[in-house]
Amino acid sequence: MFPMVWQGDAMSSNLSGKTAIVTGASSGIGRAIAERLGTEGAHVVLGGRTEDAMNDSAATITSAGGTATVRTLDVRKPDEVQALVDAAVEATGRLDIMVNNAGVSFPEPILDADPEHWQIMFDTNVIGLLAGCQAATKAMRDCGALGHIVNISSIAALNRESGVYGSTKHAVNTITNTLRQELIDDTIQVISIMPGAIATNFARNFDPALVQGLGAMVGVEMEIEQGARLPDDVIDKVQAALAEQLCSAADVADAVAFAVTRPANVHISELVVRPNKDLQL
Repeated sequence: MFPMVWQGDAMSSNLSGKTAIVTGASSGIGRAIAERLGTEGAHVVLGGRTEDAMNDSAATITSAGGTATVRTLDVRKPDEVQALVDAAVEATGRLDIMVNNAGVSFPEPILDADPEHWQIMFDTNVIGLLAGCQAATKAMRDCGALGHIVNISSIAALNRESGVYGSTKHAVNTITNTLRQELIDDTIQVISIMPGAIATNFARNFDPALVQGLGAMVGVEMEIEQGARLPDDVIDKVQAALAEQLCSAADVADAVAFAVTRPANVHISELVVRPNKDLQL
């Protein structure tokens, strides 16, 4: 499938002239990051599974005067991740920022879990991220970029009892720290962003009764099926009502924008983004 390119008026910003890739850009944190980087001046290549949603984000970037490319892919396939990076370089001749955001969680007890879900989590959260790091590093070196590789981890990586999902995020932090050392004498910085409780569609694989109960706490009635996407307006209402317990995707996007716009002599290696009060379910 050929990528769709959106163009708007020229803009001047901290990221003007830079090219950024964001995986998992169809919704939630990835979508917020893509729109933030785009409105800051970067040409953004949005990679994800839902083309219509990414086209909407590209239109938002365009309306702010930026440019964006949309490309569908499955990050579990390293050749598709490589093709995403190739498309970014083909579009602009360079790559400056790689945000490995795509992630998935199946919050099941180990003894009751579907092994296929383990495979999906490791292929998406770990293998897809590794492929992104490898492909992006080569592209950044080829164009001499003062680059940033941003890996979206989780505060689950700080908990030794965070299940199979948490183990994938422990892996993300280990990979990030190892790559940072491998690139210590390079012009590429590697950053781990660890969100806490964020109001996004990430909860679609949680127990529907739990999600419905959370909505009921703030007066939002909803009928959902496990795996189904939650309406954006519902997510916004829940986050607004529980602002002390749930950060927004925009809060994580702010952290990414901050990290990639520091002076070249400043390396923000880790950031934790969490609400004032941890959500108690």
